[in-house]
Amino acid sequence: MAISVYYTSFFFTKIQARCWTGAEKSNVSRGKGMEKSQNNLKLFENKKIRYVWNAEEEDWYFSVVDIVEVLAESKDYLTARKYWNKLKQRLKAEGSELVTFCHQLKLLSADGKFYKTDVLSTKNVLRLIQSIPSPKAEPFKMWLAEVGNEVLNESVDPELSIDRAIQNYRKLGYSEGWINQRIKAIEVRKTLTDEWDKSGVKKGKEYALLTDLMYKTWAGMSSKDYKEFKGLKKENLRDNMTNIELILNMLAEASATEISQNEKPTNLRESAQIAVSGAEVALDARKSLEKRGGKTISSQNAKEMGDSQLSIDDENQF
Repeated sequence: MAISVYYTSFFFTKIQARCWTGAEKSNVSRGKGMEKSQNNLKLFENKKIRYVWNAEEEDWYFSVVDIVEVLAESKDYLTARKYWNKLKQRLKAEGSELVTFCHQLKLLSADGKFYKTDVLSTKNVLRLIQSIPSPKAEPFKMWLAEVGNEVLNESVDPELSIDRAIQNYRKLGYSEGWINQRIKAIEVRKTLTDEWDKSGVKKGKEYALLTDLMYKTWAGMSSKDYKEFKGLKKENLRDNMTNIELILNMLAEASATEISQNEKPTNLRESAQIAVSGAEVALDARKSLEKRGGKTISSQNAKEMGDSQLSIDDENQF
């Protein structure tokens, strides 16, 4: 993620350039030579910039609106999108080729859904920077060069992306203890989703269904209800969990992975039963801790956890 403050992806997905017209249905679907885009995020001065890898061109494509939000110093994503729409109209009127080079991909948004998003290659991002008068222009160019080097290295050695994620969490003010738990949680989650893949569970709705079942079992709430309980809207739930909540969720997912590896499910229904079984292990641990007076489920979110967890008071960082 980028990290993502929604979710950090440590693995880079190959995207075929020929499918990037925005008009073709295959631009994000699983077809020949095509994999659904993972979410890769980098931070520029605590602003999230989404990007994906184009294997055929061997280049990175960046979300235009995310970049505009930085350069135009927009107060939020909606304002940045309006700015970009007006800029596109002006560039078209001026006969600029920049809009022609702009393609669309369905990228993951902060609400957890995929939306068509304008993207530009690294070279054309530099042209975009020239079109927006901004004191951030030169620092952003330097950042872009650094990212280009980082992500190429990370595609060869995934451990580097983990190191980068740790650095990004530190920039956001998370404590070292929390960061260690979060990175481990991502590793545990990845192992579980690999197991789901083997069992024929499909990414997207079916992943979300199983995740919801697990939350309902050990936390007593769906992911939606859990976020509302914490006062969250588009923010990532796990980035707003306490250490105990992360540990309980990891226990649920690690247990589900272990059971799945033993029972070898072959479909969604069987995987769902195993997901519940794994979450019940975490539920037992939660009840045991609560009997001893321990606190488990917290209504606090990242902005409210204080110095013991975070040192952040900028709501736009979440």
